[in-house]
Amino acid sequence: MSGDAYGPNQGFQGPGFPNPGPFVPPMPSAPPPAPPDALRATAVALLNLSGLGLGYLLVRRRIPMAVCLAATVVLLLVALPADADGVPGAALVLYAVLLLLAALHGASVGLRTRLVWPGQQPVALVLGIVLLAVPVGGALWYDSAQKEAVERALLDRLDRADKRVTAAGQEAFATGKSDYQDALAVYRDLAVNHAGSRAAAQVPDRLKTYYTTVAAAYSHNDYCTAVEPLKYLRTVPESIPKDQLGTLTHWPDDRLATSLYECGADGLTSGGDDWVTRFGDLLSTFPDSGQAAKVVPAVDTAEKKAAKAVSGNDPCTAVKQLHTLNTQILQLSNGAAGGSDGLTEVAARADSSGDAGEYECGVKQYKDGDFEQAQQTMEQFVTDNPHHRNRDRARKIAIGAEVAQTLPAAGKKLPTTAGGGGISVTVKNDSPDDITVLYTGPVTGSFTLKACGSCKAYSFASSITPGWEPCSDSGKNYPQHTISLPPGTTYFVHKPKNDTTAAPGSDTAKLSYGYVYTECAYTTQSLGSSY
Repeated sequence: MSGDAYGPNQGFQGPGFPNPGPFVPPMPSAPPPAPPDALRATAVALLNLSGLGLGYLLVRRRIPMAVCLAATVVLLLVALPADADGVPGAALVLYAVLLLLAALHGASVGLRTRLVWPGQQPVALVLGIVLLAVPVGGALWYDSAQKEAVERALLDRLDRADKRVTAAGQEAFATGKSDYQDALAVYRDLAVNHAGSRAAAQVPDRLKTYYTTVAAAYSHNDYCTAVEPLKYLRTVPESIPKDQLGTLTHWPDDRLATSLYECGADGLTSGGDDWVTRFGDLLSTFPDSGQAAKVVPAVDTAEKKAAKAVSGNDPCTAVKQLHTLNTQILQLSNGAAGGSDGLTEVAARADSSGDAGEYECGVKQYKDGDFEQAQQTMEQFVTDNPHHRNRDRARKIAIGAEVAQTLPAAGKKLPTTAGGGGISVTVKNDSPDDITVLYTGPVTGSFTLKACGSCKAYSFASSITPGWEPCSDSGKNYPQHTISLPPGTTYFVHKPKNDTTAAPGSDTAKLSYGYVYTECAYTTQSLGSSY
């Protein structure tokens, strides 16, 4: 064989083969593996922990670096701006896992891969350590921002609670009570569960405003309206720590005692019914208070005023008030836990004054022509006052009032206790029933006649027959009673003793000296009975 020799630095030569020049070997697709270097691996891992993927950048791993940057951007979008709720825990866990995986993977790659920059591994390690300040500083900054957001949120809650208190103060307590309770729940939560916050530091001052707003009626001297709000404020220490309340713990006590007394005193003066409840609450809740000490004198004054009114223009109202006072005072005395000494004596005096005042009331009713009521009042007076000096006259007035219900003319003059006279009047009973005879005029009285055993009720037709006269049968022994009366007009009413449904009989007699008078009681029947 002949021709040029072939060697490693020579191409093919000869006919048909051009001369290509010197041979250049191809470039590798990646740097050749470097010897294992733990320092370099640590530097890459630390740089990846920054969250920026800088370790991947130095070992030319663009896709993992982009993943790290994307994850950091997503986390920032979720976290910013910082708010009171903070970053969701799941997001933080996922991001921490991603950083840990990036650090481990970066360490594995950096173990045998040379760095693009810097050439000295210690410099890269120092850079990684320095750049760790990025996530650490960011976390610290975010924690501070999130705490500030929490503070602002708590202050907003405090402000909303304050506005609810203000709005509730414009309404009646019953209407605004739920708003008061909701605001109080916010104050408690801030004081107990967020004790170190700026909002919690303002709770004591807010509570002072809260108390004065709830009890605004007291500052306006509207004592009855102030009672329920002040009772409510006494329950606040059950939910708010006492160190937050300070002197507010007992702030409502004296004000409530004053309100109970003033409201009760006003009701007592005006004749209301709720004063017993108010005074009862006062004596039970604050038995040793100065306000409780004024209860008995106030009740005593009311009794004396009512007793004095018995002699005034409206004795019946005064009597009714005295009897009502007696009942109410006994109710108060029995229900009070303390401070009620003397109430029983006042109640007894009110009852006695009321009983005695019935006489004046009955006289007033008689003079006003209310004879039925006057009769009832005087009969009650006689029963209630067996030893009263006016008892005898009260009985006479009761008789006169009953006569006047049948014969109104009999009520023109008030009966007296006068008795006797020079004119004899005999009353006979021509009826089969026991009868009661009432009479009034210059002398007032009553008596009972036994039934006529042989008598019977007359028919209405017989009673209008010409020439017919009752008590005219000489063969009958009519029960009779004779009384002595002075001259003048006397009004008689006779009625069956045990039959309240029969219409009473009546007669008007004008008596003069020189005559003997006879009255006859008899019974007629038509649709009913009458005398």
